[in-house]
Amino acid sequence: MKTKILLAEDDPDFGMILKQYLELEDFEVSWFQNPEDVVSLIEYDFPFQIGILDVMMPHIDGFSLAKMILKERSKFPLLFLTAKNQKIDRLTGLKIGADDYIAKPCDPEELVLRLKNILRRTLPSAAESQIRIGAFSLDTAKLLLSHPNGNNRLTIREQELLLYLLKHNRSIITRDNILDNLWETNDYFTGRSLDVFISRLRKYFNSDPQIKIQSLRGIGFEVDFPIH
Repeated sequence: MKTKILLAEDDPDFGMILKQYLELEDFEVSWFQNPEDVVSLIEYDFPFQIGILDVMMPHIDGFSLAKMILKERSKFPLLFLTAKNQKIDRLTGLKIGADDYIAKPCDPEELVLRLKNILRRTLPSAAESQIRIGAFSLDTAKLLLSHPNGNNRLTIREQELLLYLLKHNRSIITRDNILDNLWETNDYFTGRSLDVFISRLRKYFNSDPQIKIQSLRGIGFEVDFPIH
């Protein structure tokens, strides 16, 4: 499953270079030249795992866009691109909640390395053998969800869905995005199958009130997992 990157960069040449390079590195990139187009996605359809924001953009600068994103998605990882290597820019970005910054023109290889480091720190991965979720522990190698009161052996599909939800933690996830990414088809029968798997996950986690998988009618799900 490819990591989805939100790229907000108004320079058409630099933006295209970054998009193409990141896609060669097996990322999925949604590139926005107008930051106002990102704003309409923040509340609902926001299927990204990390954002790359240019600081100097027309209409809405990168810092202002970051504040809008983090207001709704406080844990969303962000990296700033800045043409000015000034101390005030770096400090402003870090105070807002940026995970990193890089000055333009940047080395694409360095950018990819920084992205991977951020993702390694902030997102659970199927490669991790143990993931702590509230009072639960997920052993991805054994498909085992453990709790002091008992264990559940997950199916492969249940674990795939759980990992997808964890990658989009504290976000709203549309049904279409889940079906397109995990089932690779979207029809009535796969939709009903998704509902069954969501019900199973809720049942597994029902002893921990901190864990939320909330249905949003006509949209999808909002999830909140306390990950340690």
